[in-house]
Amino acid sequence: MEIKRNRNTIYILAAIIFLAAVLRLWGIGAGDPVGDEVLYAFRAVGLLDYDVAEFQTTPLQWFDGNIPWWTKLSFHDHPPLVFLIQHFFIKIFGENIFAFRFSAALFGIASVYLIYKLGALLFSPLVGIISALILAVSSNHILISRVGLQEPYVIFFLLLFSYALVRSLKNDNFLWLVGLSMGLGFLTKYTLIFITVPVLFIYFIIFRREYFWNKKFWMNIILAILIFSPVLIYNFGLYRAVGHFDFQFSYIFGQHPEVWKTAPGKEEAGTILDRIRNFLPNLIQSNSWLFLLMSFLGLSALFKSRFLLVSLVFLVFLIAGFIGPQMRFLSMLVPFLALGIGFLIYSVYQQFPKLKTTIIYFFAAFIIFEIVYSVNSQLIYASKGPSPWFYSQKLRYENYNWGFAELGKYLDRELSGKMPAFVFDARYKFIEALQAKTVALRKQKGAEPYPALIIYDGNMLNGPQIWYLDRLQIYHGWPVLKTEDYQSFLAQNGQDYFTKAGFNYFYFIAMTQNVPLKKPERLTETGGLFEKELLSRGYSSVFLYNKKGIEVFRIYKF
Repeated sequence: MEIKRNRNTIYILAAIIFLAAVLRLWGIGAGDPVGDEVLYAFRAVGLLDYDVAEFQTTPLQWFDGNIPWWTKLSFHDHPPLVFLIQHFFIKIFGENIFAFRFSAALFGIASVYLIYKLGALLFSPLVGIISALILAVSSNHILISRVGLQEPYVIFFLLLFSYALVRSLKNDNFLWLVGLSMGLGFLTKYTLIFITVPVLFIYFIIFRREYFWNKKFWMNIILAILIFSPVLIYNFGLYRAVGHFDFQFSYIFGQHPEVWKTAPGKEEAGTILDRIRNFLPNLIQSNSWLFLLMSFLGLSALFKSRFLLVSLVFLVFLIAGFIGPQMRFLSMLVPFLALGIGFLIYSVYQQFPKLKTTIIYFFAAFIIFEIVYSVNSQLIYASKGPSPWFYSQKLRYENYNWGFAELGKYLDRELSGKMPAFVFDARYKFIEALQAKTVALRKQKGAEPYPALIIYDGNMLNGPQIWYLDRLQIYHGWPVLKTEDYQSFLAQNGQDYFTKAGFNYFYFIAMTQNVPLKKPERLTETGGLFEKELLSRGYSSVFLYNKKGIEVFRIYKF
């Protein structure tokens, strides 16, 4: 009987993981990269700590021509693990959106399995199954697993740490897994240092002080430090060279180096009052209303698990008081809220046997609603019904198909099998070396030299510009210019400057008001005027449309 029950659990869990995979992988490359995921993916292509940021330069720029060996151990603003993982999948699948998001989806799917293991350990296998199903269909976790941010990896290692810690309370042989999850978590994002270390020590100080006399406990701490040591060595080298730590640690320790006069991520969070004030509104925008209602009712689970109480209270305190309630940070709460809902449904089911059928029907309706809400918010191109009742506008925007991907496909078709005939002089030697290596490799493969220049309106959003245009220039050597820079060259050197230089093909990328712009009110400035000039000279354009059939770009080839 027990064997049959275990087999059924495996079948149900496999079905849940399959559902989680479908919701996270279906059309994962369709939404446009317009946010911070580009800043990771761009650098992951060549494990290059450079992302064209004007006000946040990196050690590669400071030491150009004589770059120290330790700069290869980490990045100036984040630890290296996510970059390494994305680089691996980009090598396999190529430089495309699917490649740098695929690993996030895999970690999101694995988190569904981990929430089952944690729920089964804290409460019962049935609570684990219910919680895993809820996490599998929850709109916030689906979204965070479909974009190339660090948080899906953070959530995975946070859950692995939680499982290992609870398991080690019953068997101290699992303390090595605590150290492993902490070390890998630290290599993922520094946030996990300020979550796992306090939770570990606070929990043991209050409930299990005898563990401080356990040799395995301190071996686990040493293991975490050893795994994290590349970042420590990097910061040691950086401090010796320039007198401050990396971007994140310099902020934490109150250093204000001249090279980082602005801190966009920190400024976005606002003051402590702003963070507290925005916590609830952002939480509401980042999840379905029914999920949040069930989460509120499921808080009773906190009083049944001391570990869950410490973890969730500390997470709320950290997000609201320090790092800020942005959607990607709030996503760390979702697995623990799913556990609370799972325990709530299980408890009601056990306490009211006469209502079991009603409870099952309600739970099924809740799951179906979450699936529909998630699909409506992210997987289809045009959401149906009013927001926030049937979809989240916030989640929709994070992964929306504006049409930038169509621009990328067009450029890929035009440049396929070709190599740049001319490469602009790079500002830095490390970029020159990278471009020379890439062009030489393309030449070896028989690529055709193509004397083309790509011109684009500087009003394009930074994210798409970096991924679709700067990537072509920095990594592949293709000549790319903003419209104003192109016209400035002509004004200073003559209208035939580029033609005399040997360029035979020119592409101008004109944008419409149907894509987000840096400054929408400037749509007709510079790029718009240049488009009028091309039209007056009799040039026609190729129209690019997004998945909804709306015109988003006009490409002039002349």
